[in-house]
Amino acid sequence: MKVAVLDLYEGVQNEGMRCIRELLIQFAETEQIPLQMNEFDVRRLQKVPDLSYDVYISSGGPGSPVDSAGSAWEAAYFQWLNSVLAWNEAPGKRKKYVFLICHSFQVVCRHFELGQVCRRKSAAFGVFPVHKTAEGMEEPLFNGLPDPFYIVDSRNWQVVQPNENKLAAMGASILAIEKERPHVPLERATMAIRFNDYMIGTQFHPEADAPGMRKHLLLPAKKQRVIAEHGAEKYNSMLELLMEADKIPLTHNTLLPNFLQDALQHQREYQYT
Repeated sequence: MKVAVLDLYEGVQNEGMRCIRELLIQFAETEQIPLQMNEFDVRRLQKVPDLSYDVYISSGGPGSPVDSAGSAWEAAYFQWLNSVLAWNEAPGKRKKYVFLICHSFQVVCRHFELGQVCRRKSAAFGVFPVHKTAEGMEEPLFNGLPDPFYIVDSRNWQVVQPNENKLAAMGASILAIEKERPHVPLERATMAIRFNDYMIGTQFHPEADAPGMRKHLLLPAKKQRVIAEHGAEKYNSMLELLMEADKIPLTHNTLLPNFLQDALQHQREYQYT
């Protein structure tokens, strides 16, 4: 399997890229398949992959998913994405699989006008439940996940007010939405979309692993910042939720591995047809 990882972190220190790398290596070892993995620094170097890859994973990243509209890196990014979409629409070709994470998800939703991308009233950071929609209940990549299932969230922006006409025209469907908060008069954000048969995205971080996030949260500077911004009760709750096997470990071990398994199955079926 040949995998391109599009790095949108702009050089900012993060856990996401480590998690993606480790998850890919673990999948290849489990399936006993050769893996070629290449990374592309999209925002700093305007580097994007060509069409020789089987799978593309586009990462989260810092900053505004709105202010970059019209930038050089976005021009390169959407040229790449449109080329993949065009490839997949052509008959007879082995399809290329795309997974969009957080910042990538927001930028693509804004580009295709699938909803309003706006700043949250307050930052979302921690472990939260998300709810499947009716389409999400039928989504094969969610197989093995309960409703609701738990995710790692880390964002100042959100996709809300989905444009049903644009979604329908694209053949896209919303798979998951933010937890219901009856006491908060704010719209629930769109948390996952299947854009087409070969492209899916989440506003959360399915790559996040519990041990890595726990280690990150225990760093003195990070602990101090989280407590200052969210309170000690929220901080301690996050640490407890990370230890529960049916929450973040389950999501980490299910969603992206299911996506990779789907891509691998397609690859194998194509080889034998």
